[in-house]
Amino acid sequence: MSGLTEGIDQEMFLDPEIRNWVLFPITVIMVLVGIFRHQLTILMTGDPPKPEIKDIRQGKALMRGQLLAQNNSYIPAAAFAERKRYLCQAYEDGTYLKNKENKDQSPANLMTDPKNMEVMMDGMKKQMMGIIPQTLIMGWIQFFFSGFILIKLPFPLGLRFKQMLQSGIMTPNMDVRWVSSLSWYFINLFGLRGVFSLLLGGDNSADGIRDMTAMGTMGAMGQQPGQPQDFNKQFLGMKDTLSIIYHEWDLANIEQRVLVKYGKQARLFKSSAAK
Repeated sequence: MSGLTEGIDQEMFLDPEIRNWVLFPITVIMVLVGIFRHQLTILMTGDPPKPEIKDIRQGKALMRGQLLAQNNSYIPAAAFAERKRYLCQAYEDGTYLKNKENKDQSPANLMTDPKNMEVMMDGMKKQMMGIIPQTLIMGWIQFFFSGFILIKLPFPLGLRFKQMLQSGIMTPNMDVRWVSSLSWYFINLFGLRGVFSLLLGGDNSADGIRDMTAMGTMGAMGQQPGQPQDFNKQFLGMKDTLSIIYHEWDLANIEQRVLVKYGKQARLFKSSAAK
């Protein structure tokens, strides 16, 4: 009985009208919806706000201390001590802080800043522009094309791909290479990223997978809106890190070490050549 079922599966044929009225329309509509979403997102969000110079200065000053802590072994002792003294004093005095006069106060909530509120609203608009079209397309496919077989892949696959390629069709004896309408939607959802990059550029808003990934990353990292960075605490923490670093110059006696290393190899080479 199983052999007969497998033989029948091998003799399945698709109506060409399925290709013309189901396969191609799903792909074309997803491309057009992505382009429309990209253009609508640009109209609704506008240009992103430019960061202030003082904000950039805070981040670069903190990065300078991190680089000094990581690469101190390549700096002479006198140069490292001078840099360490200067940065520790600057971190303690709040020289690089955006609001030096309010360094002892806790940072203000981002929710009270109108600029940050606009940024958060733009992010919410982009997420909604990604969720609503994909939900409508999935509902449209499930309502009109539920249970449709659209295409047969030209290469063999293992049984583990059956659930991924035949979503919505509960037929255990069907060949894995047949693709259902709902699975074709997910294949296009992941596979159209290159098409959108060619049509709209790399930094486009038509890619729904990018929004899903960003939302998952924010949830995993536990980021919450309204919690600004306290650069004063970060500067003081970097000051403590620099103050306990034990400096050891990695280039001390480098000439002797090079002569010992390569001189020994040269002697070994000469002895092997003489033999």
